[in-house]
Amino acid sequence: MRIRHAEANDIPAILALYNHAVRETTAAWTGREETLDDRTAWYQGRVSKALPVIVAVDDEENVAGFASYGPFRSKEGYRHTAEHTVYVDPSRHRQGIGRALMVRILEIAAAEGIHVLVGGVDGDNHASIRLHEALGFDVSGRLPQTGTKFGRWLDLVFLTKVLGPKEAPQS
Repeated sequence: MRIRHAEANDIPAILALYNHAVRETTAAWTGREETLDDRTAWYQGRVSKALPVIVAVDDEENVAGFASYGPFRSKEGYRHTAEHTVYVDPSRHRQGIGRALMVRILEIAAAEGIHVLVGGVDGDNHASIRLHEALGFDVSGRLPQTGTKFGRWLDLVFLTKVLGPKEAPQS
């Protein structure tokens, strides 16, 4: 498995992974699947803002997972904080792909001067919470019953990792 920056020709595979999560999991708190145009706009928006979109690919260049990060919130006071997302092909779970994507997105974020990386995870996704904790994230909060999908309430767990010592900005 190799991690690399996503390319435009990876968008259909990224879309398929995301839409699978929409249909089958509580990783994406929406019931609306995206179109190729939606995901292309998302990709182009990230690239135009120099935000990373990375993929894990096998020897045949099949996309096994993807990761990215973007602004945590829109106000300038949050400009040193980003929220990440990671999706892995369900047929390839438990092969270290999610961990590899997370490690690489952490490296990119640190190199780009991100101070804190945030993950928002469904409270019942114990595997994702454990992975985050194994990578040094702390559970920073649990918002009970803040979402709903598949006819049930969902808790949102925020996990955060301070990426390194950094002086507070002057403004």
